[in-house]
Amino acid sequence: MHGHQPHPVTPGGARYLSDDFFSKKGKRRGNYNCGRCGLPKKGHVCHLPPLSITDSNSAAVTPTDSATSSATPTIPASPPLSAVRPHRRQQRCSKLRRALSFDNIDVHDLPESDDEGGEECLSPDVELDVGSGKLPVNCLWEVLRRLPPSSLLSAAKVCKGWLDVSRRLWKAAEELRLKVPAKTQVGCVGSVLQKCPALVRLSLTMESDMDSTMLACIAFSCPNLESLEIFTCEGSFNRITGDDLGRFVADKRCLKSLKMEGCSNLASVVLCSTTLSTLWLSDLHSLSKMVFNLPNLNEISLDFSCQEKDTTDLTTMMDGLGRSCPKLQNIHIASLKLSHSVVLSLTAANLRCLRMLSLVLGSEITDASVVAISKSYSNLELLDLSGSSISDSGIGMICNVFPETLTRLLVALCPNITSSGIQFATAQLPLLELMDCGMTICDSESDTQHPNNDTNSKISPNSKLHLLYQKLFIKHARLKKLSLWGCSSLDSLYLSCPNLNDLNLNSCKNLNPEKLVLQCPKLESVHAIGCEDVLIEAVQTQVSSDSAPVEDRFSRKRMADGSKRVRIPFSFSQQLLDDEKISWKVRKRRCRVRVVVE
Repeated sequence: MHGHQPHPVTPGGARYLSDDFFSKKGKRRGNYNCGRCGLPKKGHVCHLPPLSITDSNSAAVTPTDSATSSATPTIPASPPLSAVRPHRRQQRCSKLRRALSFDNIDVHDLPESDDEGGEECLSPDVELDVGSGKLPVNCLWEVLRRLPPSSLLSAAKVCKGWLDVSRRLWKAAEELRLKVPAKTQVGCVGSVLQKCPALVRLSLTMESDMDSTMLACIAFSCPNLESLEIFTCEGSFNRITGDDLGRFVADKRCLKSLKMEGCSNLASVVLCSTTLSTLWLSDLHSLSKMVFNLPNLNEISLDFSCQEKDTTDLTTMMDGLGRSCPKLQNIHIASLKLSHSVVLSLTAANLRCLRMLSLVLGSEITDASVVAISKSYSNLELLDLSGSSISDSGIGMICNVFPETLTRLLVALCPNITSSGIQFATAQLPLLELMDCGMTICDSESDTQHPNNDTNSKISPNSKLHLLYQKLFIKHARLKKLSLWGCSSLDSLYLSCPNLNDLNLNSCKNLNPEKLVLQCPKLESVHAIGCEDVLIEAVQTQVSSDSAPVEDRFSRKRMADGSKRVRIPFSFSQQLLDDEKISWKVRKRRCRVRVVVE
């Protein structure tokens, strides 16, 4: 007796069975049949060879077993599993321009792929169901990319399509600006930052306290961070210490810009980085140690709190800048501890790339300091000595050294400078575009006595009467911004600046409206807060005039012998205008006079 003979099954038939079965139901638990012959697997040894998956372009499958090949005909190969269960692939885009502000993102530059989550990018041509209609993805992208972060989080709850687009907006973001409310948990901020794995620029406005935990959260959530800005609001406190800041800068090897407010708790600063190029620290106080090992630093700004008991040694810090920061171009230091010795240390540092120097609130900086600066740094483009004790002689030295390079000069809060020094500076610096002379032309007695009152006759003989009624004449071809705020001793002002667009006359209480002349056709903004109503009306009258000075509406030409200029007849002039398409209309920009604090 022959044992049980299995029913012959062709390889092609087995392939059809398995593919059709799995394409419809999938391989589920409890299926114990052989995948090649279809018999139960228990105690079964399949005599058929393993199936070879052929290309979909092949026309037939030929069994390799000679015993079965003769008994079964050649059967056309079934399509592969991918053809039985087609996989819908979406179109992909590439080269995304990233920014959370979503101002410059082009929907046609969507990312080519997303490694995280295995999700596929939606094509711009795909339409999403929105209510009763359909909205293309590119239109939805343009709408959502203009939303602030809070609104974008809300939009993600509308539907699955909006959720997918919003996720990709977060993942594509390179810049994020957040306002952290009071009593906000660190985890909440971390969850938002983790939505942006490609973030490189972060700006935080802190209404809650800033501590080392928040700084560590930023370091963990933003591995590619290049720029960090931390601003503190009223009522918030920055608890970051110098050690915390030093570790953060050392660990973030991609960090190029660091700006932080409220640094009163640092105690000491030791920063080491080869990539940091911009450093701004404000509200500093009594630093026991300041070391900046930043070979690629281009700009440094240190603002110290205005407290008399500040024990920071600025001289030692200036000595170290020349050795550890040789590429410095911009220096800004605001401190009451600034003195002539600090300036000498700065000049000894020999910073060859220095172009902008700002030493503010140094009452001990004198004309001798200006001499030291002019000898060491003769290529300055900006010089800010506001709050110093320099006089008109110092202004003269500045004009002699920087006539071909200086474009911005700020000498506000310098009581020893008069109108003569300001006029000399504008006459000798042809490249000057910005000048700040606030609180220079002022006198303590002029703040309490008005020039029109009879009480001026009771001024003591020792007082300088010529300081109370000063005149200022400025004629400059390139000057764009002029600030005369707080110049209470200014009596007359004559400006002839064709390119001037911003003028600050705040608190010029004694300026005579009849002695004010503004010949500035491009003037766009005049600040007149704290001025008399008569002066404000005079300013508005001069800047809001519709007519602009024009030589003549009609053109002129010379006679045949060239001896005399005659006026072209009106009719002929109109014909020239039509032929040459020349417009004689002269339009003047509308100027805005600001009289209230905005």
